Amino acid sequence: MQQGYAAILCVLAVLGLEAAAPGECELTRLLQDKLQYEMRLQYMKHYFPIDYTVQVQYEEVLRPSNITRLRNGTVSEAALRYLWFHVSSQAVLRIREVLPEKHPSWKYTQELCQLFDALGKEYSKYRQADVETVVADLVKLIHSAGAESRSKAVRPKALLDNCLKVMRMLYGVPC
Repeated sequence: MQQGYAAILCVLAVLGLEAAAPGECELTRLLQDKLQYEMRLQYMKHYFPIDYTVQVQYEEVLRPSNITRLRNGTVSEAALRYLWFHVSSQAVLRIREVLPEKHPSWKYTQELCQLFDALGKEYSKYRQADVETVVADLVKLIHSAGAESRSKAVRPKALLDNCLKVMRMLYGVPC
């Protein structure tokens, strides 16, 4: 059984991909279950007014095309997962900020926040100095308070759609 893991790690090393930790894989599977289409549709579209949007920073919208561009710029997979975590957890917090506690989506977003908190413990070993400058700068910008001038209106469901698409791109092979 361990020879199989060693072979997989060798293949990943040859491909230039860095293996995700087992804890990351389990948590992303749980996140994927929570981000099923029906749940995103119900909690992030049907329970919100028509055309409702959330103000987010421009950098808080992470699309698969952004990941492809960063990969072509030779950003490591671990750094991309680190970036995805920060962008996605911030997006869930932005959605949660607009919800009153009695809103039907409150519990759903709370569960997502708990999963991201657990995933944050996995990423606590990373420091911004350990990842590429491009990613570290983006993470700093996402968490900076004065960047509201570069905001845009995005639908809550679109934020979670992007979260899931990018997660599948980053964790599909290693997990």
